[in-house]
Amino acid sequence: MSGYIQSERDESLVAELCSPLPTERLIFTYAMNAIAFGFTGLALIPLLSILWEIFIRGISGLKSEMFVKAVIDNGFGNAILGTIIMVIIGATLSIPTGIMTGIFLAEFGQSNTIASLVRFITSILTGVPSIVVGVFAYGVIVLVTKGFSAIAGGFALAVIMLPVIILTTEESLKLIPASQRLASAALGGTRFQTTFRIVVTTAIPGITTGILLAVARAAGETAPLIFTALFSLDWSEGLLSPTASLPVLIFNLYNDPDPEKSQLVWTTSIVLLGLILCVSIISRLVIRQRRIK
Repeated sequence: MSGYIQSERDESLVAELCSPLPTERLIFTYAMNAIAFGFTGLALIPLLSILWEIFIRGISGLKSEMFVKAVIDNGFGNAILGTIIMVIIGATLSIPTGIMTGIFLAEFGQSNTIASLVRFITSILTGVPSIVVGVFAYGVIVLVTKGFSAIAGGFALAVIMLPVIILTTEESLKLIPASQRLASAALGGTRFQTTFRIVVTTAIPGITTGILLAVARAAGETAPLIFTALFSLDWSEGLLSPTASLPVLIFNLYNDPDPEKSQLVWTTSIVLLGLILCVSIISRLVIRQRRIK
């Protein structure tokens, strides 16, 4: 008898769940969706207008030989190379440090005073203006070496990338279920083995996403490189000499009265947006692959 009553309750619950919504709720739902799409469209208007303006003004001056010429020859090959070099230097400095710090915060410092302090400082660094980072790198590297260089620029970018990598690594590790840690411990794995062979391996897609997002942000920074790498119209002589970059090229030549230099600014903007877009697409693909797994 009780089973029959329970069956009737289940059927009535299913019928209630499958019944159409009242008219008032449908109207409210459609209205909220319309408002959300409307505000989304308003937010996209300035972004799309900027992209369209850059594309229209810059695509006409884009030529293949510009990728292998220096700024002095109306190209941006040296700026692309300088940007890549400084981002690589920044990534080399920040990725190992950021990943290891994130592992410490997530796995070994949950209730540690030092970990709480590191987490607090990292959160503050995410909101520090990039120009302040540039001044800091100027005092630490440029004044010590007595010269602007790609190494100083890479150091400034590393400081910008570091908090992003730390926080994304920590959050990625926290998303790993505790059951995996317990299973590893039950099989005789030490805490070190569990952390690096199980937890970190599982969280690699999330960590990779954080790294790519940090790289995309660093590639578009201008202020830190003005104080550290400065600029060069020709090819750089080495890592310890002033080095050109795409963002600083745009900043320096934007008000140049020469029409060719003005056109070069818009064309360089397309290239810079393309580089950042490629990195962003790769990060999205990594996120998608992580969700599939």
